[in-house]
Amino acid sequence: MADSFEFGGACFEVVGEAALYWRAQEALLVSDLHLEKASAFALSGQMLPPYDSIATLEDIAALCKKYRPAKIISLGDNFHDDDGESRLADSAAELLVNLACDTEWIWITGNHDRDVSGIWGGNARDEMTLSGITLRHEAQRGDPNPEISGHFHPKFRQVLRGRLVSRRCFVKSTRKLIMPAFGTLTGGLDVQDIAILRACDLSDGEGADALVATRTGFARFPLYSAGAFAK
Repeated sequence: MADSFEFGGACFEVVGEAALYWRAQEALLVSDLHLEKASAFALSGQMLPPYDSIATLEDIAALCKKYRPAKIISLGDNFHDDDGESRLADSAAELLVNLACDTEWIWITGNHDRDVSGIWGGNARDEMTLSGITLRHEAQRGDPNPEISGHFHPKFRQVLRGRLVSRRCFVKSTRKLIMPAFGTLTGGLDVQDIAILRACDLSDGEGADALVATRTGFARFPLYSAGAFAK
């Protein structure tokens, strides 16, 4: 098992089940928190346990305590909808304020929360570039630069001992790295789905791997090659 890998000329560590630590930048990377998903569903009469936001932020706080990042970069769909930022419960808002005070928190806007403003702390951006690596919400095909994104919530599924096991995973090709969803109430898209295949933007002869977090690092599973689907 490994706990770090190279991408775009930089070294990343898989931390927790769905985050990356970029030690050279002192940055913790997460994606697709979907904070206040439960309250969004409640507005339409679908009742979910209303603890998703605090649970997600507590998970981030635990990683911050361990790794002491200078920056937290959240790669879009931070809130489940544009109003989620204002619905954040007091306990979750207080924790978020504390996290944003202790770090430079950067909100990358997503398709669910294009109007995120950082009212509880942090700064919002459409995308950003660090050390030549682009950080955005959704993979952009044709971009020649290395890119880290989210959006698809990839999940790796495998039958083990007669049972279907489903785990969040990262998807990595030469130029694309797709993050899993970090939020506690987020679903996931099968890693073999054509949307993820195309988002990998594979060149001739190139392949992509699933990186699945383990207790001691991550396991790598080859997925497919450039010839696996029509461009």
